[in-house]
Amino acid sequence: LNNPLRPLEACGTSGMKAALNGCLNLSVRDGWWDEWFDPDFGWEIPTADGSAVDEDRRDELESNALYALIEDRVAPRFYDRGAGDLPDRWIEMVRSTLVNLGPKVLAGRMVREYVERLYAPAAQARRALEPAVAQDLAAWKARVRAAWRGVSVDHVETVTGDAAGGSAELGATLALRVRIALGGLEPDDVEVQVVAGRVDSGDAIADAQTFPLKPAGGQDLEDRWLYEGPLTPDRTGPYGYTVRVLPAHRLLATSAELGLVALPTEATGEGGGVLMR
Repeated sequence: LNNPLRPLEACGTSGMKAALNGCLNLSVRDGWWDEWFDPDFGWEIPTADGSAVDEDRRDELESNALYALIEDRVAPRFYDRGAGDLPDRWIEMVRSTLVNLGPKVLAGRMVREYVERLYAPAAQARRALEPAVAQDLAAWKARVRAAWRGVSVDHVETVTGDAAGGSAELGATLALRVRIALGGLEPDDVEVQVVAGRVDSGDAIADAQTFPLKPAGGQDLEDRWLYEGPLTPDRTGPYGYTVRVLPAHRLLATSAELGLVALPTEATGEGGGVLMR
């Protein structure tokens, strides 16, 4: 059980150690538990950050949610006995935690991902950066910088079922359609992303996740490119999204290397609308 004040604290390593011993977690989704949460591993305590300015009111909301979880879901899951007077559904969660969550919280997994995602790509990029390749990369950067003022997000819309825009239910998949001007660049020169996540009291997206959108056909008559992709809200409460365009090249250390980004304007349309409250 961890109940940190999100986002000021985080669920610590004690929950990881507990998971390695088959213990189920009942915690606020912060830190590692936010990254690895799954209903098969335990329960999430709803957090009132962003919706309750008063600290006492926030404590009241979160404590009531915790007590309700224990009374309505956690305790019944343990005391619901099956054949042999065993808590079969609880044991299923313990097994899932040991088999599926345990390997994720090991230091070996962390080190392996550091090697695979950071160290090995960095070493490969170093070996690949011959003088001719470096010249090509420098020329590409100059071309992108010169053309970037013509890159813009011109229209954004979401479609769920038969309705466009508006709100969406938890778990519903929305189809995003975005019209992009590339200012003379090609789709291979950029990456178009959806940035989505929980919305705080100031309508800013927190704990953002990014999802790529893909080109759908060629340019239209106005030299705009259509990008499409799905978006599935994964949590209740205030939830929002926006779209951004970033430079993309296999030799860039990060998409932020050039310091360039194109975002929707207020005239774009839905650009960054809150989907759920």
